[in-house]
Amino acid sequence: MSTLILFLPPARPGPATEYSYTLTADGHTALRHATAPAALLPEPTRPGGEVVAVVPARALSWQRVSLPPGLPLGAGQQTPRLRSVLEGLLEDRVLDDAAQLHFAIQPGAHAGSPVWVAVCDRAWLRENLQALEAAGRRVSRVVPEFAPGPTASGSPELCVLGSPEEAYVVLTGQGAEQGVAVLPLTNMALALARAGMPLADAANNEDNALVVRAEPAVALLAERTLGQQGRQIALHTTSQRALDAARGDWDLAQFDLASTGRTRALRKAGSALSAALYAPQWRAARWGAGLLVVAHLVGLNAWAWQEQQALAAKQAGVRNALTQTFPQVKVVVDAPVQMERELALLRQAAGSVSARDLEPLLAAAGTALPSGHQPTGIEYTPGELRLRGVSLGAEEEPALSARLQAAGYRARLDDGRLLLQVAEGAP
Repeated sequence: MSTLILFLPPARPGPATEYSYTLTADGHTALRHATAPAALLPEPTRPGGEVVAVVPARALSWQRVSLPPGLPLGAGQQTPRLRSVLEGLLEDRVLDDAAQLHFAIQPGAHAGSPVWVAVCDRAWLRENLQALEAAGRRVSRVVPEFAPGPTASGSPELCVLGSPEEAYVVLTGQGAEQGVAVLPLTNMALALARAGMPLADAANNEDNALVVRAEPAVALLAERTLGQQGRQIALHTTSQRALDAARGDWDLAQFDLASTGRTRALRKAGSALSAALYAPQWRAARWGAGLLVVAHLVGLNAWAWQEQQALAAKQAGVRNALTQTFPQVKVVVDAPVQMERELALLRQAAGSVSARDLEPLLAAAGTALPSGHQPTGIEYTPGELRLRGVSLGAEEEPALSARLQAAGYRARLDDGRLLLQVAEGAP
């Protein structure tokens, strides 16, 4: 499933608002990156693609709270009561009115233990989502640009963003008790990052252990400010940052902005299918599955060819048996039917009868019928004998059928009429 990842602008949307976007087919590689108004944003390249909105780091604040035990926190259980609890816990920690803010709880949160809550302006987020929906780009997920929790390196990481005139640093991975910090581009950010490093890294080789990234526009400034003692600043583009954010577990579209359960399930299924089909880490599995399918196809074709050869050999054997037994048959159309016809002619010439003739049918019926049961009428067609006026008891009918079946016939009793037929496979 392809994904359109776009950054929400810091200001409220208007007619001239442009969105920085990244288009990806597998969630790991960017196909295109540019900036465009909402109406000119590209659509995902594959059916079922999703649109992911990224909330910039400077538009979010992170609060760590402990929710009361027994409070349901599931995706479909974000009730007004939970919203009221969050407002009560955060009203003294935020500068704005809590009723005007949007809250999002970390994934996998449990009541009774500390959880992270993302906070942003409610009207700003809603207006941006409405503007995108009006332009035909309905947002499936809303993710933070950076989120609390361990980093890929296992140590605190610095990311320098912005422009040379207004550069800032985002500090992540400082531990379970620290969220995402947004600081001016100064040496103080470097000192804070060192303070949050594991003791072993800080004591041994703190300069190499600390990961520092920067956007190309501020890479030189970051190197001058933070690149002491020859530290290398790794370039980290907006596209890479968008892809990293979209792969995260967070979804800020909660409470009144939450999707339905069915939509979430479809989105998860689509994301899993997209990862299996296009993600690089699944490439070996895709090759293995493809080779397995090819092997099965080759095996099925070989097995079908062998079965066809065996069937052709059996048919040739039947034809040879017919032509060798009855040399007068020159053209074989249906060997079993022709052989039965020739056998009937031989019996007729020899004056013998077959099981399909009247005499054997009458003899079988006379032997199988209980004494005292005489039919009142007889109808005969080749291979079938109908006896009218035959009435049997509940115990007599199974015994009659068993005796006739042993003689190579099958019987059916219906409304005083007994029908005898030659069983399939009988001569």
